[in-house]
Amino acid sequence: MTSNTTPKDPLAAAWIHQCEISNGNTAGPLAGLRFAVKDNIDVEGLPTTAACPDFAYTADHTATVVNRLLKAGASLTGKTNLDQFACGLNGTRSPYGPVPNAFDARHVCGGSSSGSALVVAKGQVDFSLGTDTAGSGRVPAGLNNIVGLKPTRGAISAAGVVPAAQSVDCVSIFAGSVPLAWRVLQAAAAPDARDPYSRSIEWRMTPFPRALRVGIPDALEFYGDEAARAAFDHALQKLATMGATVEPVPYAPLLQAANLLYGSALLAERHAAIRSYFDAHEATLIEPVRSIIGQARAFSATDVFDAQHTLKTIDQAVRPMWEKIDVLVVPTAPTHFTIEAMQANPIELNRRLGYYTNFVNLLDYAALSVPSSIRPDGLPFGITFIAPAGCDWPLAELGTRYHAATGLPKGATGLPLGEEDCQPPPPPRHGPMVEVAVVGAHLSGMPLNGQLIERGARLIERAQTAPHYRLFALDTQPPKPGLVRDTAGGGAAIALEIWEMPLQHYGSFVALIPSPLGIGRIELADGRHIQGFLCEPWALSDAREISAYGGWRAYLATPQDH
Repeated sequence: MTSNTTPKDPLAAAWIHQCEISNGNTAGPLAGLRFAVKDNIDVEGLPTTAACPDFAYTADHTATVVNRLLKAGASLTGKTNLDQFACGLNGTRSPYGPVPNAFDARHVCGGSSSGSALVVAKGQVDFSLGTDTAGSGRVPAGLNNIVGLKPTRGAISAAGVVPAAQSVDCVSIFAGSVPLAWRVLQAAAAPDARDPYSRSIEWRMTPFPRALRVGIPDALEFYGDEAARAAFDHALQKLATMGATVEPVPYAPLLQAANLLYGSALLAERHAAIRSYFDAHEATLIEPVRSIIGQARAFSATDVFDAQHTLKTIDQAVRPMWEKIDVLVVPTAPTHFTIEAMQANPIELNRRLGYYTNFVNLLDYAALSVPSSIRPDGLPFGITFIAPAGCDWPLAELGTRYHAATGLPKGATGLPLGEEDCQPPPPPRHGPMVEVAVVGAHLSGMPLNGQLIERGARLIERAQTAPHYRLFALDTQPPKPGLVRDTAGGGAAIALEIWEMPLQHYGSFVALIPSPLGIGRIELADGRHIQGFLCEPWALSDAREISAYGGWRAYLATPQDH
């Protein structure tokens, strides 16, 4: 049963499991950063509960997105509380207790990614992962003075994530600043065959114009919260000082789409996500999650197609809106509610929190929630920038400038934004990429590493070969090793780095490689095969074998031996 009391320690209800997991990559793009994940995301060896203890299982594999972040150098510190089965926007629907707001523990944190938002707002981690179906990656951000990046649907793999409504689910990112959230997205985003809804994104590579055309809803709703209304007016004034012009746009069709998520046969997808468990163990779910998902049984397959057709009709009707505006700007949430009020009226108040969020994933938009102001009552107010799929980078560029102009601290930490938090993020890595393994002079910090850097390559992982390779010190300038496969079944595991490079620059890189070195296929310790540096055997007759050192860097660290 959900607790009706606010925990004395606001962080007590944020964590479900805590851990320390790292792959030791100290040079990746996220090296030194700590993160948490919502507990509907799998981590090998840890329970995944989805805030339902009877449903819990120990994961056999780590979710694709978590693996990518670990390989980028980040360290995982634990799993966080959520509205059960990611069903809710408020953070009170959990048997582990309601998650309070970072600024006033009497108020809701927002959900369903409540714990993930709170640990970022309190500075316990640098960033976190949530999921977003109806606004769960945005509402908690807006209510806690942090950034919530809801990427284009399918940009981040959802393989290893307990689905809420799989066709519209997104893995989302919470951070204290937009540039950091963007760095995480760049490390996390990649197509993944394990996720049927994963896709390659055609990223928009140009920023929005400085003479920004901002659309706002012609039907603004704050449910009587005049502090929220004033905060949104202040946000529009700030945008005007940045050169924007504001134009109301018809909001009725967007609301119609939003209402389909819970008010039509599309709700059946939530039942489909956990059908086998729900039908056998319905009584283990808490209210109102149980009754919301149970409503799906009232719909037929025909009803589902009717709802899909209605959504497509709405989509066609609203497309002309984007010819008149560059970005849609809305309050992230229309108001704040206390935990007590939410638990007394959980369906209606939860619906109100989604007034500005529910339509976004259904219509395939990208969205970014950024802090905007602190209200006179001490509670945060955030706004969300929304644009069509693929516009994630121009949203991040705009969001960075807006956030910097607010002068707000990071979350509830009191820490100001740093210089790096106010620098516009670089455009996304564009076009196909190729991964290449390096074992010697191209390693990070080594003499030829610049050949990778100048071609836009980045270090994504440190790894080892399978244990049947031999390494030799060649007589070259600068010094280089030669790696060969031992076909007789001997050898050792050799340390290497994996770099990702734009395919358009790969040919010029390979052209620089002198004999006896070349590019071939290397087997890694985990069974993968990757392109990398190998040596022709004829060059090894007078070379010293250094396999016992386990890698070129370890060999060079022993100067008396060379």
